[in-house]
Amino acid sequence: MRIDLHAHSTASDGTDPPGALAEKAVAAGLDVLALTDHDTTAGWETAAAALPAGLTLVRGAELSGRWYGAEPTVGLHLLAYLFDPGHGPLAAELARVRHSREQRAERTVALLNDGGIDVTVPEIREYAAGGTVGRPHLAQALIRRGLVGTVGEAFAPEWLGRRYRLPKADIDAFTAVRLVNEAGGVSVLAHPRASSRGHIVPDTLIAELAAAGLWGVEADHTDHSAADRAHVRLLARDLGLRVTGSSDYHGTNKTVRLGAFTTDPSVYEDLISTATGTVPLVGASRPPTPPTA
Repeated sequence: MRIDLHAHSTASDGTDPPGALAEKAVAAGLDVLALTDHDTTAGWETAAAALPAGLTLVRGAELSGRWYGAEPTVGLHLLAYLFDPGHGPLAAELARVRHSREQRAERTVALLNDGGIDVTVPEIREYAAGGTVGRPHLAQALIRRGLVGTVGEAFAPEWLGRRYRLPKADIDAFTAVRLVNEAGGVSVLAHPRASSRGHIVPDTLIAELAAAGLWGVEADHTDHSAADRAHVRLLARDLGLRVTGSSDYHGTNKTVRLGAFTTDPSVYEDLISTATGTVPLVGASRPPTPPTA
């Protein structure tokens, strides 16, 4: 089995609609795909309706978390799998973060305008196309103006990486783990040593999150070096955490391919036997469409 537990669609900052993403997963030779858009479950229904035969869909989300126990605070991402989307407290937190993302986009546009860059809020919302607003949508505005060539260049320090980067109201990391567990889900810390994304998540914090109910940690990721992957695996062993691997696919917003890294089938089986909020969906064969007259 080839299992990719981290991918994004147009419901957040990917470039493939959820249904097309599922089709691409099959073309990439995947057996299992997790849809983990940022702070939203909006793509779940569309992905499920278009699920190809032979592909299993794990419904999830990537939560924007933050540890407030140090200065500066430490941002982190928490992959939540197979949770109940109707769980009120978790749904409320996700809605709050999405609203904060909208506000951040508006403030960033104002900051860009102050810097002499003519960007508008309606334009950014158009790029998001109804999905969760993220920095890649702001990056598209910079690309369209010829200021940068790629999303990666837009995330450089002189642009959205630092100069025009503003905070949003993330979920407290320990609250996020607790809410995912209460919603019957399973939580995995995403790319903890991806230094290019910001602060490395301290090992001591990972240990505290493990004690608070964190289920696993993502070791095999394109933003981790071989040394980083080995470090995370050793830490996971010491803390009793499961280890996952995934692509963190974003379509054309990144150069990473689906299935670039995968998760061991035994870990996946443990995941689905642990979660109680919802279940994986398996694509069934559909009868051929009759010819039209």
